[in-house]
Amino acid sequence: MAEVENDGGDAACWLERVCPECGRLSEGPAAGSCEQCGAVAAAPPRAVRRPGRDRDAAGRARNGRPRDGLGRPLPYGAQGAPRQPEGVQRSAERTLTEAQQLLDAGMPFHAHEVLEDRWKAAPGPERPLWRALAQYAVGLTHAARGNPTGAAALLARAAEGLAPFEAAPPFGIDIAGIRHWAGQEAAVTTTAPSPEVPALRASGGGS
Repeated sequence: MAEVENDGGDAACWLERVCPECGRLSEGPAAGSCEQCGAVAAAPPRAVRRPGRDRDAAGRARNGRPRDGLGRPLPYGAQGAPRQPEGVQRSAERTLTEAQQLLDAGMPFHAHEVLEDRWKAAPGPERPLWRALAQYAVGLTHAARGNPTGAAALLARAAEGLAPFEAAPPFGIDIAGIRHWAGQEAAVTTTAPSPEVPALRASGGGS
């Protein structure tokens, strides 16, 4: 796979860059406290020290800590939810199908992993599309975690990123529907987003 340029950060990192108190999206790794509201970041669960760097079955570096169903890290040795395999080469059709199945199952964190794989592997002109969809799934992850302010920050960014594709939606994606819903929810930071989440593709949409 070609090297991915740094054009917005790894989607998984966005999960950890949103302040749970005010929703500020940090441009870099989270510091000890939020630069906007001063909230102190909660310490992650204590992990058992493991020698060497975590790697997946193919030998690629990957954080091996187990995560719960919403992607929150657990201590080493804990029983976590199965992760999506990383670096899978999927077509746009397969990506949308698998991501939608995971969203329907209430697993937006896992959906973002699928969308992130496509973002990293897609042709250059498509990459902003998949990055925005990954951000959308991260926003839904924050909503499911009970962090509406964090959800609003990512949903707003996703709506902005999808804007260039609204005039000619690719792959049957419901760009207008997602942007409308995400924009509405991003404006409401005091309650959890509406459960009426639009599907990635409009009814009958396809590649």
